[in-house]
Amino acid sequence: MRKFYHSLTLILFLSLTVCLAQIPTPKEHFGFNIGDDYQLANYTQTEAYFKKLAASSDRVKLVDIGLTEEGRHQYMLIVSSPENLKKLARYKEISQKLARAEGLTDAQARELAAEGKAVVWIDGGLHANETVGAHQLIETAWQLSSRRDPETLRILDQTIILLTHANPDGQELMSNWYMREKDPKKRNMDIPRLYQKYVGHDNNRDFYMMNMSESWNISRQLFIEWIPQIMYNHHQTGPAGSVLAGPPYRDPFNYVYDPLLVTSIDAVGAAMNNRLNSENKPGYTQRSGSNYSTWWNGGLRTTPYFHNMVGLLTEIIGNPTPSEIPLVADRLIPNSATPNPVTPQKWHFRQSIDYSISLNYAVLNYAARQRDELLFNIYKMGKNSIERASRDNWSLSPGKIDEIKAAHKNDQKADTATATRGFGQGNMPVKYFDAILRDPARRDARAYVIPANQADFPTAVQFINALIKSGISVHKANANFTLAGKIYPAGSYIVKTDQAFRPHVLDMFEPQDHPNDFQYPGGPPIRPYDAAGWTLAYQMGVQFDRVLDEVNGSFVRIPYGELQKPMPQQAPAAAQAGYLLSPQVNNSFIAVNQLLKEGIAVYRLSQKQNEVAGAEAGTFYIPSGDKANALVKKFSADLGLKATSIAKKPTGISRVNAMRIALWDNYGGSMPSGWIRWIMEQYGFNFQVVYPQDIDAGKLRDKYDVIVFVGGAIPPVSTNAMERGPKPDDIPAEFRPWLGSITATKSIPQLKAFLEAGGNIVTIGSSTNLAYHLGLPVKNALVEKTEKGQERPLPGTKFYIPGSILKASFDNTQPATWGMFTEADVNFNNSPVFKLEEGAAKQGIKPLAWFPTAEPLRSGWAWGQSYLKDGVAAFVAPVGSGNLYAFGPEITFRGQSHNTFKLLFNQLYSLK
Repeated sequence: MRKFYHSLTLILFLSLTVCLAQIPTPKEHFGFNIGDDYQLANYTQTEAYFKKLAASSDRVKLVDIGLTEEGRHQYMLIVSSPENLKKLARYKEISQKLARAEGLTDAQARELAAEGKAVVWIDGGLHANETVGAHQLIETAWQLSSRRDPETLRILDQTIILLTHANPDGQELMSNWYMREKDPKKRNMDIPRLYQKYVGHDNNRDFYMMNMSESWNISRQLFIEWIPQIMYNHHQTGPAGSVLAGPPYRDPFNYVYDPLLVTSIDAVGAAMNNRLNSENKPGYTQRSGSNYSTWWNGGLRTTPYFHNMVGLLTEIIGNPTPSEIPLVADRLIPNSATPNPVTPQKWHFRQSIDYSISLNYAVLNYAARQRDELLFNIYKMGKNSIERASRDNWSLSPGKIDEIKAAHKNDQKADTATATRGFGQGNMPVKYFDAILRDPARRDARAYVIPANQADFPTAVQFINALIKSGISVHKANANFTLAGKIYPAGSYIVKTDQAFRPHVLDMFEPQDHPNDFQYPGGPPIRPYDAAGWTLAYQMGVQFDRVLDEVNGSFVRIPYGELQKPMPQQAPAAAQAGYLLSPQVNNSFIAVNQLLKEGIAVYRLSQKQNEVAGAEAGTFYIPSGDKANALVKKFSADLGLKATSIAKKPTGISRVNAMRIALWDNYGGSMPSGWIRWIMEQYGFNFQVVYPQDIDAGKLRDKYDVIVFVGGAIPPVSTNAMERGPKPDDIPAEFRPWLGSITATKSIPQLKAFLEAGGNIVTIGSSTNLAYHLGLPVKNALVEKTEKGQERPLPGTKFYIPGSILKASFDNTQPATWGMFTEADVNFNNSPVFKLEEGAAKQGIKPLAWFPTAEPLRSGWAWGQSYLKDGVAAFVAPVGSGNLYAFGPEITFRGQSHNTFKLLFNQLYSLK
């Protein structure tokens, strides 16, 4: 028997050894160790390796979470103990129940927390030029699937790890480009186009909208399927003089968060910093040591905050080409931001990989040791949200506090005797608090109702889908209902706030109130990490009502993640003359483009037709015909378009013709241009991408009718544009025509000739500089005079508006603005504002949009906004036989600002 057991033990040992030997190391698969200098793996190789790990390790399950924009499979590795992998469905169910906090008692939640496993998301590769991210993901997968030390085994037993590749297309492009050079010293990352098909770096700006396939693939896992308690987003690069920046982050944080979220981020950040210090890995900086805050919604790391997840971001140095940590003297003094400074030194790729693995293990070790606490706390934050929305509640914000201070200051008869409820001796009376933060009219909303009878309901449905993709619970009315005396039609949507992800609901409907944030009193502003205000309902022009009391009715709750289609409209009766489509509905442009491609005539009304209801200026008219009738019926069903049948052909109509559209881009890719590419494809416009050399070649009118320039294309008059991109000899011949920049000497004369010959040019943001190059009688409205009487731009201490939402007025009688309301929200990011000089009207220059008040801010931060009063936001100027359209605001901002898409679309048709 002793020999038998000895033999059996030997067999089991040999079997285990063989099994482990079958798990391939990175070097066996890729031919190099992850982190070797001058070596990158592409996604094809990475995908194959992930499949090998899943096939050879009983700790790994490979999940295809969807296709990328270029059609690659996007994979997530679920890593845990073999025993946990057998019960994934149960652990996912527990994670969902606790995160949504619906119908649970604290006792039930604690039982689930004790049974469940902490779910931790770790991603890599989102920004493909930040090559540490994708490669640490490979190394982490290898180590977790092969290591047998006690810490790793404890982590596998107590956690479920979601290792997710965030940008497969980008890794393939970037790695292939870098490795194409045989000489390692010549390898570089100067890729010719964006590393995500349409939006490049902005793939980390898409996580409350989820326009891109990859964003939706990821969000489905984060907000609907797994809802992890911790998510860790790897990025580059660290602040100069440090190795990396990580949590905790600098102020401000968003005021809709549960305070438990903020302190949880601090706790995990401390574990990460401690781990590096215990391993003698200096150079971690936090809080004021970097510029990363937790204010903004929309990033892969930040949107989870609004879902009660501990979101982590690190920005680390390192590239396959060795680099240097520079000397930054102030970074060498230990302080609370950088307690363990790093000294100047040469830095190798593998060092960044090692740091990343340590950070991953710090997070996973924290999750394993605090498993039940993490699970219970996400429930607790969700329950807190539900309770806040189930009673009267007043959210705090800087604007409200300023009102309290102003009321106290202006009230000369303040009764200090009323200060009895906790403000302390010497502070203002509590009545000022009650007047603002207990005003019944200023309570937080219990629900938001989106009426089905609004002008552009199909776009409102897209807004609802953005909420649904983010895991928000939405109800739909299956019958008419009445609230506060107002009747809402069946098909309207109701978004209640008594749900766990209430912070995200509030953030999508309510204005953001960013604090005044300056380096010191009277000093320059501190730039927000991204936008200061973004309220999506405002950007999309969605009409909604805030409901302050509990809402009940004949509503159907939409299952989590179930996307909605535009409400089918009743097919119009066969028309004697034709059909009308509203220009206020963005989907009308999809229909018109399809009709034009089918050879069907489309017209627009040049002015309002009083005898026909809804026939506003710019309304589309489609003459009746067998083919047109069938398509209009299809549009009613598929696009939710309400077509109106008319018996008589309208008067004063012009025929719509598709234009030959050129869209500017440059070597390396422009993100705003990429967004417009995507938008045009969604709405069915044909276009051609052009580069500076195409502009400089001239004869533009022979090829194009309209050219679109996004921000960053046209330089200021006072600037000599620098050539962009690498030297021609350093790149393949096929990409050399993409090099170059728009210049005053070569490009502007060609653009002027194009306009004079009857071409149109659309400029957005800083590319409205073209107006100054052309010498038009317009000037910058945001200037002040020096002591010598010269004009200079307003300094940031007097005027500063980072990405925010402002209210503007529109002249919607102009063809350029057809379909717009007389007032609309616009996306403003330190955008150009104009003043029309004397003589502008005689030259036919017409304002299209302007700021009529001294307080146009709707959401975000606007320091010195009174300078905007009467400033022109957009204008049209005839130049020869053509027209220049200048739009200061970001009218196509990240595919989000549906409210102003028409300002681009209207310029893409000719009318004859």
